[in-house]
Amino acid sequence: MDLFRLDGKVAVITGSTKGIGKAIAEEMAKAGAKVVISSRKADVCDRVAAEINDAGGQAIAIPCNISDKDQLRNLVDKTKAAWGRVDILVCNAAANPHFGPATTISDDAFDKTLHNNIRANHWLCNMVIPDMAEREDGAVIIVSSVGGLKGSGVIGTYCITKAADMQIARNLAVEWGPKNIRVNCLAPSIIRTDFARALWENPKIYEQAVASYPLRRIGEPHEVAGAAVFLAGPAGTFITGQTIVIDGGVTISGGG
Repeated sequence: MDLFRLDGKVAVITGSTKGIGKAIAEEMAKAGAKVVISSRKADVCDRVAAEINDAGGQAIAIPCNISDKDQLRNLVDKTKAAWGRVDILVCNAAANPHFGPATTISDDAFDKTLHNNIRANHWLCNMVIPDMAEREDGAVIIVSSVGGLKGSGVIGTYCITKAADMQIARNLAVEWGPKNIRVNCLAPSIIRTDFARALWENPKIYEQAVASYPLRRIGEPHEVAGAAVFLAGPAGTFITGQTIVIDGGVTISGGG
């Protein structure tokens, strides 16, 4: 048995046209999985799927806005129509429309953050896991954040949702464990993606930020993707309900 192969598995990854989601899709495809590329824009989904296919992987594109329950159902139904099932679900897509203290967030921004980062994951898991349970095999990975482990004065609502993701994983792990379904979270710190571009493109801000990281650098998308492949494959079959922190040590160092 190759502990890090995903041959024959079908993986749905939301928010997979850039950043962490795209890296997870690429690495799962390299490990042998058939991957579903999904985000809001169809042309971008098509392009990323084509890149994976051109590199020797197997990918299809199914656009989806995670805030729309009907579109989530379409994502699941089209995946099953194309490839018969979903073996691996990665809930990666999320929103963070507000930067600032809790007193300044609008009700609409608050609701959007909770809806996209909690309710959408709840919906999608409930659409996918029952079919996994019938086969008594499946892996769900929710991309959370180290923000869910500590307080914040500027992205507090986002952090609330990321803490909730960890509890969703624990609850579902207990509920579906008897059917051999594993549900886990990944909690990255700052990763070199568009989300954090303002930080890592400015040398002065970057140096200030990484000074509190024991590894003295931020993470790369493939470093999160590797953990996703680990959790989805044979190497991770006795891990469930856990949150794996991928942060260069910043959480244990007391840094930002």
